[in-house]
Amino acid sequence: MGFEVRKNRTAQGRKKLRAEREEYFRLVRQGYSNVEASRLVGVNERTGREWRNGRLDPTRFRPPPPGERAALASPSGRYLCEAERVHIADRVREKVSIQQIARELGRSPSTISREIRRNRTHIRGNQWAYRPYAAQARAEERRPRPKPSKIAQNADLRRFIQQHLDRRWSPEQICQALRKHFTERPELHVVHETVYQALYIQGRGELRRELARALRSGRTRRKPHRQATCRQPRFTQPMVVISERPAEAEDRAVPGHWEGDLIIGKDDGSAIGTLVERSTRYLMLVHLPQGRSAELMRDALIETVKTLPRHLARSLTWDQGPEMGRHHEFSVAAGMPVYFCDPASPWQRGSNKNTNGLLRQYFPKGTDLSVHTRQDLDAVAAELNARPRKTLNWDTPAARLDMLLSAATLLRPPAPVDGSCRT
Repeated sequence: MGFEVRKNRTAQGRKKLRAEREEYFRLVRQGYSNVEASRLVGVNERTGREWRNGRLDPTRFRPPPPGERAALASPSGRYLCEAERVHIADRVREKVSIQQIARELGRSPSTISREIRRNRTHIRGNQWAYRPYAAQARAEERRPRPKPSKIAQNADLRRFIQQHLDRRWSPEQICQALRKHFTERPELHVVHETVYQALYIQGRGELRRELARALRSGRTRRKPHRQATCRQPRFTQPMVVISERPAEAEDRAVPGHWEGDLIIGKDDGSAIGTLVERSTRYLMLVHLPQGRSAELMRDALIETVKTLPRHLARSLTWDQGPEMGRHHEFSVAAGMPVYFCDPASPWQRGSNKNTNGLLRQYFPKGTDLSVHTRQDLDAVAAELNARPRKTLNWDTPAARLDMLLSAATLLRPPAPVDGSCRT
């Protein structure tokens, strides 16, 4: 359906000429002049010029109705669109603040400020104006990719970078030297990422590939950064993450939930396992004289936790270390589920980390931990469990655990006289 000029030519007041304005923009994009486009849509030439240049008479301006503001408040995408640039031009003409324009468009104030600064048009002298269609044209001209590199286009720049890479300067040092020595030549100013791309990206050839070996890393190819969402599974058996741990373990109200970790000896050659009960802070040490492989860790943990009563072996929380590669087998054998912390989140096992710090008084860093016997570990654990803790109201972990064991004994039903089992 084609556009038809309104037969009713009475003043529109607050109502916007939306249909006329859209048709006017369509004609301008097709190459019509302002005079021709204005005549075809049935508006005054001055109105068309105001639409095109983003100029409105402040005395005639009326705020957009709520419906139109709501439409503008939803960003069109990553980049500003033409309608948003028209709105910016109108509001700049009315001397509205950057923050207000950003709120109306649902954009960041820095986005609006950068748009006006980058895409404004020089008029005369020191005068500038923001014209939306010129700004849209500049943005579309800059958008196509890939763009020719500065290093590929400028032989002087390429020579300077190659010479300083041969001297084993870093790309960042080279870029700072370019700005310092060629202050009046902005075409020689680049950022260090431009240099890295010229070295690493296949097929560009702006810089000799052998120059990459002069970098401190010595790499000839860029090492990709892994995204947290793209991590490879750590174990063959799926992990159960800490967010799925029961709420009773989080608030420490119910005993039997443990935190585990390793303290490592000299040159990563030895280790001792540590288990801390979250409610009582009771410590148990895991003896690993032969190493900390997944199989040895599984067997040592099973041997350690089998001494616990069932109600004190509810769960174990560990980090994602390779020593827990057999976590599924441990859970089946011990009847104790294992929950894994998030990567690089040591605070999720705060009691265990605090206890590991106390253990370093007995097992200093940089020492061989394999020389300690099972009896040595038991003696250290007993000494720490007998130490009063402020978090326990100056009680000791051993006393708290004894209270739990005594309460469990009192609640246990007596054995039947005839020797039969009760269920």
